[in-house]
Amino acid sequence: MLSYAAPLAGPDDPATAREVARSVNEFAAELVKNRPDRFGHFAVLPLPDVDGALAEAAHALDELDADGVLVLSNAHGRYLGDPAFEPLWAELDARSAVILVHPTAPPGPPLADVPLPLVDFPYDTTRAALHMTVRGVPRRYPRMRMILPHAGGFLPYAAQRFALAARLHTDATGDGGGTTPEDFLTDLRRFYFDTALDAYPNWEPDRLHAIDRGNAELLIPRPARTPVP
Repeated sequence: MLSYAAPLAGPDDPATAREVARSVNEFAAELVKNRPDRFGHFAVLPLPDVDGALAEAAHALDELDADGVLVLSNAHGRYLGDPAFEPLWAELDARSAVILVHPTAPPGPPLADVPLPLVDFPYDTTRAALHMTVRGVPRRYPRMRMILPHAGGFLPYAAQRFALAARLHTDATGDGGGTTPEDFLTDLRRFYFDTALDAYPNWEPDRLHAIDRGNAELLIPRPARTPVP
């Protein structure tokens, strides 16, 4: 599955981000057209430019036959539960679209001598999923299919702890009804998890209370490994 998982332009240059997104997506679509037996593609969206993202999603899904869309875990420091992104989620939900939430560097300086992909990327995947869940996005838009790469970062392993966030928000869903820790876990189970580069030899989704096994092997089968004693 082809995708472009990197910032498209600087935070103050939405015009360039739109241009790069269109160029990348049309290039990917041409590759798929030439080898449909081998490739599919997720179209990148130029967030935090919501109007640009809506236009690119429509173009990619309607004209380029994209299999879904890709957004980064944060858009220049703005996380995916930001109320400004609601029109995008509403449109993607209406389309029952697939959304790949790919990690990127979190705001702030990196830790010296620790490469970003080792810790910060799975951390930011987790942070993005939690922000969406606390803001009630998965519950309001249940037809979206949101994929978290790399086995969901740290999310499955600390889901019970994260569910305590429900007690800090009397109206986490935005519908006036509030939520409970079990409701929060139910919303976390709405995410899908690809198993590419999961890096966890003992990763067994049926042992993790956070997720449904049916959501655990969507994209790429996990390569065989020697069992760890």
